[in-house]
Parts: sequence; C-alpha cells; structure tokens
Amino acid sequence: MHNHLNKQFYHKAIVKNGFTPQGLGWHSKSSQEIRFHQILNLLPDQLSSVVDAGCGCGDFYLYLCKHRSDSIDYIGLDALSIMVHETKKRTGREAHTCDILEDDLPKGEYYICSGALNILTKEQSFRFIERCYEASHRGIVFNFLEGEVCSKTYNYLKSSEIQQLADKLGGRSIFRRGYYQCDCTVAFYKE
Repeated sequence: MHNHLNKQFYHKAIVKNGFTPQGLGWHSKSSQEIRFHQILNLLPDQLSSVVDAGCGCGDFYLYLCKHRSDSIDYIGLDALSIMVHETKKRTGREAHTCDILEDDLPKGEYYICSGALNILTKEQSFRFIERCYEASHRGIVFNFLEGEVCSKTYNYLKSSEIQQLADKLGGRSIFRRGYYQCDCTVAFYKE
C-alpha cells in the first residue's frame, strides 16, 4: 500500500512541476545540489561504479559528471517508469524500473540514495538501506531526515537507529550534518 502512496506522491509532484527538482520533492535545484555535494564528499576519489537508488531524473549523475573528471559507470533505479525514461534520456546511461524493497538489485561498487527515504516508513527505510548495502561491493551513501518529528508526509529517523543498523550490517559509518536543519548524510563502508 505504501509503495502506491510513494508513486502517487511523486507522480503528483511531476504533473505539477515537471521534471525539475521541485517535481522530485526538493525545494530548489540548489538544495538538491547541496545534498549531492554531501554524498559526493563521502564517496572515495577512486570510484568505478555507482547505483543510484531512487534516481529520479538522473540529476545525481549529471552532478557527478560536472564535478568529477573520471569515467564512472552508472545505473539508475526508480519505482516510476516515467522517471527511468527521463533518466535514460538525460544521461544516456542504464536505468531500470525497480522496487528497491522487493526486486533483485544490480551489483555496484557503491549505492547512493538522495531523498528516496523521506516518504518511506521507518521499517521500509531500514529494508531499503540494508538491501542496497548488501548489493554494493563497498558501501552505501544516503541522506535522511533526522529527528523525532511526526509528519503525515515525511519520515524522520533517529541517527542512533541508523548507527544501530550500520553496526548490525558490520559497516563503518560516517555522519555529516550542519548543511540543512534536520538533514543528515551518512555512509556505511564495508571494511
């Protein structure tokens, strides 16, 4: 049921705002790119492949190309086929319609996720993170809304629960804060 609500949320936003950062639930392109900057800083300098879980329109790949000169293999995954089509059109890269919580996931050096956890339940968020971590060779970098706020739309998570998940998975974690109120970016690295 919640997956249907997730698709409905993004479909309405795209109809209203088009294939823009606002159409993906971001306030602006700059707020989206500030989050991308945090993710990019937690990825290693030597990087061969990225799987973008919840790729939207492929904006992270375009940001990556603008800020890194090396060639990086990219696969985009999204639950909405309309976004996958737009990712392929904008990036010329591989992208697939995929339910991260249920479908088989492609292997990649790192998984990244920007914003896709924000409207999942806590349990779905943990499953999402765990499945992406398991499909990665070296780890996952993602952002989430941090706190104990109760919202009918957005999902807030406690950093202590995220740390417990990293410990359960056996990953080394690094947290980044201070770039936006209630926003946190974290990396789980496989050692």
